Order: sequence, then C-alpha cells, then structure tokens
Amino acid sequence: MSERPARPRLPGTREALLQRHAEARRARSAAELGSEAFRDAVEELGQIEVEIARIERAMTPPRV
Repeated sequence: MSERPARPRLPGTREALLQRHAEARRARSAAELGSEAFRDAVEELGQIEVEIARIERAMTPPRV
C-alpha cells in the first residue's frame, strides 16, 4: 500500500467546514465507486463531520 500525502488542515469555523463538506460530497459523487478518490473523499467527509460535531457540542447551547 502506498503512503498517502498529508491532508491539509481542516478549517476552524463551522461555516468553512460546511463549505468543505459540500466540496467533499461533490468529489465523492464524481469519483468511481470503490476508487482511491472515492475512499479519500469518504475519509475526508468523516473527518469534517467529526470536527463539525466537536464545534457544535461546544456551542452555547449545544447544537445536538
């Protein structure tokens, strides 16, 4: 298995993360199912969703 390049850091605001999430969804939709590009997009989506959840839990009141 080849080593993947480091991913750029995720944005720190919820709004920027939501925009990045939309871009990653488009990349996933454009990629062939099961391809490396598809897997990369799915992985990025998961990372973004975790970060959005972290930010939303820290809000007052939390957005859960």
